[in-house]
Amino acid sequence: MRPLSFLSQNCGARSGIAACLVSLVLLFCVPVWAQTGTSSSSPAASQPEVPKDALGRTTPRGTVLGFVNAARKADYELAVQYLNTRLRGKRATDLAHQLFVVLDRRLPARLNALSDVPEGSLSNPLKPNQEIVGSINTDDGSVDIVVERVDRGKSGLIWLFSSKTLELIPALFDDINEVSVENVLPEFLVNTRVADIPLFEWLAVLVGIPLFFLITSLLNRGLSRLIGRWRRRLYKKPDLPNPQILPVPFRILLLAAVIRWVLTKLSLPLLARQFWFSTASIMAIWGCVWLLILLSSRAEEYISRRLQVRNLTGATSMLRLGSWAIDVLIVFAGVLVSVRYFGADPTAALAGLGVGGIAVALAAQKTLENVIGGISLIFDRAVQVGDTLKVGDVSGTVDDIGLRSTRIRTLDRSVVSVPNGQIATMSLENLSARDKFWFHPILSLRYGTTSVQMRVVLESIHRLLEETRLVEATSVRVRFLHFGPSSLDVEVFAYILANDWEHFLEVQEALLLRIMECVESAGVNIAVPSQIIFTAPGSASTEAGGAGLPKASAPDKNVLDQAAAKLA
Repeated sequence: MRPLSFLSQNCGARSGIAACLVSLVLLFCVPVWAQTGTSSSSPAASQPEVPKDALGRTTPRGTVLGFVNAARKADYELAVQYLNTRLRGKRATDLAHQLFVVLDRRLPARLNALSDVPEGSLSNPLKPNQEIVGSINTDDGSVDIVVERVDRGKSGLIWLFSSKTLELIPALFDDINEVSVENVLPEFLVNTRVADIPLFEWLAVLVGIPLFFLITSLLNRGLSRLIGRWRRRLYKKPDLPNPQILPVPFRILLLAAVIRWVLTKLSLPLLARQFWFSTASIMAIWGCVWLLILLSSRAEEYISRRLQVRNLTGATSMLRLGSWAIDVLIVFAGVLVSVRYFGADPTAALAGLGVGGIAVALAAQKTLENVIGGISLIFDRAVQVGDTLKVGDVSGTVDDIGLRSTRIRTLDRSVVSVPNGQIATMSLENLSARDKFWFHPILSLRYGTTSVQMRVVLESIHRLLEETRLVEATSVRVRFLHFGPSSLDVEVFAYILANDWEHFLEVQEALLLRIMECVESAGVNIAVPSQIIFTAPGSASTEAGGAGLPKASAPDKNVLDQAAAKLA
C-alpha cells in the first residue's frame, strides 16, 4: 500500500475522532499560548540585548496578550500598565475595561499574526515604532488599533497601546450593541470551566463537531447510493461501485467554512474567536493536504493502469517512488504553512533539514546507488518483468523490478534478489530480448561412414533446414567440420525465428528428430565415444590376460589381432 493512502480508507468514523483531537489540542493550546506568548523571543546575536520586561511588553504580541490575560481576569490595575495614558485611578481602570470590551467583541482574531520580535514587523517603514494590531469596522469607517514602542527609561523600550488609539476607545465602546453569546447561553454553561475553558466550548468541540461529521457522513452515504444506482443503470454495469460524493477531506473543508461563517454571525470573546478561527484554519490547511494526497493517489492508480496496458510494469516502482515523494512534499508544505500560520519562522528548520539531508545522503550511499540503478533500469527499459535474465552466475526469470533490487526466480524456483547498483555495473544478458535463436548442434558420425553417405547426410540436412519455414534460409550452413578423436564431426548452423525460449525448444526438438531421420536414412549411425587399444602378440599384458584392463570378448580379440598383424 502506498504511503499515506490509508487516510482514504475506513475513515468515516475516524475522521470525526481526528477532528475532535485536533480541536482539543487547539482548545488547550490557545489559552496556554495566550499566557506564554508574553515572553519575547531571544534577540539575534549581532544586536544588543533587549532588556527583559516583567510584564512581557518587549514585543507587540506580548503586550496584546498580556493585556487580554490581565483584563480577562478582571485585574484592570495590571491591565493599565499596558496603556500609554496619563490617566490614573478609576479613570484609567475604566479605560482599560472599555478597551478590553472593544477588543473582546470587535477585534479580528489575528493574534498569531502579531510580531513577536522587539523591533516589530516594520510593515510601515515610515512608522517603525508602531504596529497595527487590527482594524475595527464602524459606521464612519475602520479604526486601527495600534501599539507603539516608547522609551520608559530604566525599563527600556516597551510596547504599549498608543495614546491616539485610547482616545477613540470610549466612542467605540458606546457603539457596541452586539449581544454576546455568553449573555444568551445559560449561566452554568458560561461560568462552569474545565481546564480554564468554558463548558459551552467543550460542548461545541465534543458534541458539535462529531454531530456535524455524523450528519455529513449520513448525507454522503445516501447520495452515494442514489448516484451509484443511477450510474449502474446509465452505463448498464451492475458491478460499478458507489462514488464518494462527500469524501472526508471535503467534509473537513466544509466544516472549516461553516465555522468561519458562524464566527461572522456570533459575538464571541476574543480568545474563543481566536481558537475557532485557528481551528478552522488548521482544518482548512490539512483538509487541502488530505485532498491533494487523495488526488495524487487517484492519479497514481490511473497512470499505473496505463503502464500495465503498455506492459511497463517495471515503471510502477518509479511511479510509486514519485507518488511517495509528492505525498511527502505535500505533508511538508502543510507543516510549513501551519508553522508559518502560528507566527514561527521556518527558515532555520529548512536550513537544518538541508544539512540533515546531506548527512543522510552520505550515510545512505549504497541505498541511493541501488535506487539510482533501479531508476536507470526502468528508464532504459533494459529489463522487464517476465524476461529471462542472466546476471553473472544467476539465471532465471525476472519477478519484480524494485527501486532497491531486482528479484529473479531461478530455474530451481528459488528467488535471488540482486541489488540494482550491481546490475547497473555488471554484464547483463537478456535472453528474452533475442530476435532469433541460434541452432548449432554438432553431429558425431561413426568412423566407417563413406564419403557418399557423408554427402547424402549433408545434402539432406541442408535441404531440410532450407525447407523449414521457421529457419532463416540465409543463415543455413551444414559442413563436414573435422575428423574427431572418435567420430566424424558435422557442424549444423542456422537461426530459428521463434517467439520465445519455449517456442525455440519446440522447434529445435522437431528439427533434431528430422535430422536423426536423415542420418538413419543414409545408413549412418551416431558415434559413441570409444577408444581402440592395439597390443602386440605375446606381450606381457596379453599373457597376463590384460592385467589392469577388462578382458576383451572373443570377437573384439580377433579384431585386435588382425589390426596388429597389419601394423607388423
